[in-house]
Amino acid sequence: MKNLKPTTLILAPHMGDNAVLEVDAHWANSDTLAVILHPNPKAGGTMNNKVVTTLYRFCKENGMDTVRFNYRGVGRSSGEIEYGNGEYLDSLCVLDWALQQTNAKTLWLAGFSFGGFIACRVADKVLADYDVNLQKLTLVAPSIEKNDPTGLTLPTDTLMIYGDQDEFVRPSSMADFADKFGIRSKVMTGASHFFHGQLSELKELIEK
Repeated sequence: MKNLKPTTLILAPHMGDNAVLEVDAHWANSDTLAVILHPNPKAGGTMNNKVVTTLYRFCKENGMDTVRFNYRGVGRSSGEIEYGNGEYLDSLCVLDWALQQTNAKTLWLAGFSFGGFIACRVADKVLADYDVNLQKLTLVAPSIEKNDPTGLTLPTDTLMIYGDQDEFVRPSSMADFADKFGIRSKVMTGASHFFHGQLSELKELIEK
C-alpha cells in the first residue's frame, strides 16, 4: 500500500468549538503562497481530485508554498457539506492560517469547477481586505452557470483553462464569462470537464 503524506488538522472556529479542516501543505520557504480549491463536495469532490492534484504538483515543482484542503464535511474536516457560503468561509479560514505559516507576500490562487467559483469569491475578498499581493487567479473549468459571479472583482492576471468538450459547464458560457470579466482563457481541444487523459497537457497550460 502506498504511504500517503499525513495531513494537518487546523482549527476552524467559524464552524464552532473544536471544529477542524483537513489541510495538505507543502512549505518551501517561498515568497509565493499557492492555495488550491477543490470541486463540488456534493458530487464527491475532494482535495485529492486529479485536476487539483495537477495544480498542486505544478505549484510544488515551481517552488511555491502550496496548500490544498478539504471543505467542511469532506475527509477529516468537521461539519456538513453546504455547497455555498460555508465552503467560501472554509477557504478564508485556510487562507488566514496559511498566511500565518509563511513569510510569502504574494498569493497564487486556483480552483477547479465549483472550486473555481469559490476562488473567484476569495479573490474578490482578498483584493478588498487583505494585505497580500494576489499575483494570479487560475480558474480551471469554473462552475459559473450554477453559481453567479456577477459583481465580483477579479485580479488583472486571471487565467481560465477549459475544454471545448466540457459536459458540465458549457464552453460558450465560459467564453462569455471571459469576455465579461476581460480575462485570458486557454481552450483545450477535445478536453472534457475532468480532462480525462489530458492532465499532462493541462499542466503545460498552467502559468506561474
